[in-house]
Amino acid sequence: MFEALKERLESVFDALKGKGKLSEEDVSSALREVRRALLEADVDYKVVKSLVDSIRERCVGREVLDSITPGQQVIAIVYEELVSLMGADVVPFTIASKPPTLCMMVGLQGSGKTTTTVKIAKRLQNAHRPLVVACDLRRPAAIEQLKVLAQQSKVAFYGPSDNTQDVLKVAKEALAYAEAHLNDLVIFDTAGRLHVDEDLMDELSQLKELVQPHEVLLVVDAMTGQEAVKVASSFHEKLTLTGAVLSKLDGDARGGAALAIRATTNVPIKFAGIGEGIDAIELFDARRMAQRIIGMGDVMGLAERVQQVTSQEDVEKITKSLKKDKLTMEDLLLQFEQIEKLGPLDKIMDMLPGMGKMKELKNAELDPKRLKQSKAIIQSMTIEERRNPQIIKGSRRRRIAEGSGTSVQMVNQLLKQYDQMKQLWKYMGKGKKGPRLPKGLFGGKGLPF
Repeated sequence: MFEALKERLESVFDALKGKGKLSEEDVSSALREVRRALLEADVDYKVVKSLVDSIRERCVGREVLDSITPGQQVIAIVYEELVSLMGADVVPFTIASKPPTLCMMVGLQGSGKTTTTVKIAKRLQNAHRPLVVACDLRRPAAIEQLKVLAQQSKVAFYGPSDNTQDVLKVAKEALAYAEAHLNDLVIFDTAGRLHVDEDLMDELSQLKELVQPHEVLLVVDAMTGQEAVKVASSFHEKLTLTGAVLSKLDGDARGGAALAIRATTNVPIKFAGIGEGIDAIELFDARRMAQRIIGMGDVMGLAERVQQVTSQEDVEKITKSLKKDKLTMEDLLLQFEQIEKLGPLDKIMDMLPGMGKMKELKNAELDPKRLKQSKAIIQSMTIEERRNPQIIKGSRRRRIAEGSGTSVQMVNQLLKQYDQMKQLWKYMGKGKKGPRLPKGLFGGKGLPF
């Protein structure tokens, strides 16, 4: 997401930072590139014009042009205006003062509405007892999908007991079920269409009137660009939305939807879907999103993701290993498993400041298949071999290669990389800056530390 936009903006900013003094013509030239980049990202033309005008008004003042670091100040202004455009404050999910909290999920077919329904329920189940309700009765597959996802996530599910097409009947029964089973959060997965039509809106309006929800969330496919703004405007006009959820932000979306929905509808974006996994959803934070767009990374987001996938037991194991300055193959296997849980490595690199501009990282092939093969090699070792890899000689290497479905050459490579990692481990244990991460560890060129 935003990859092309980020690259274009970074090149503009690099040019500005390379100049000691800026003229109004320098600023105008840079803003032309910013405008072009935003339009190519499929941001609404009126939104782009308003944003660029605001940036220009602030940038041509004497306090910027006469400052010691005018390029940096222009970047700061662009960042602040992007934050303002998307909504400066994080708007949380509304929880009713008197339970149950009722939420309607609406959106077009294929937007990721059903999956997002379960994602939100699972995210909130630590503090609540959520119930997801199948109200898309025209598509039997939607009912089954919601049921399966709910079971996988251990979230309570309610659906029609017969072939009824009466959405209001199902909603009434679901509310009675929630009361009987002490579910204090009820999320209705409503019907979708391929496009907005009167029948759909009538059904949703009737359901809203019956349920009186505290939240009406529109799920928008981030890959739909400007069309997402039109969809949001139509739903908001008929249903008075309380928020939006951007799905598929991990895809190749150009970013127009995220940058324009708040500006055109004044509907806050509350959540962002960042992957296919049922845990891959986060609160939408305009500041962090703007940081990623202009190449500042998202260290806070990365820290949160690490915290989510790392158990206290794993942290204690890693800490203990660091203290004794000794890395075993078991430690390395644990590291591989943690990296795998974090998600695609190229996405993780995007969250680190400045990493996206490093050519060697852009050219590196961060191969998840290689990571799985490395795990398989370690898992094919005996406990003694994992703890004392120096005993792994010729016959043992052949056995491990056969057991892991790899080759002796790959086993040799991993053992060599392990030796290099031991040196890095010693540096980290002493709090020093270490050498480079071994070349080829993830099928790429290694990462600088």
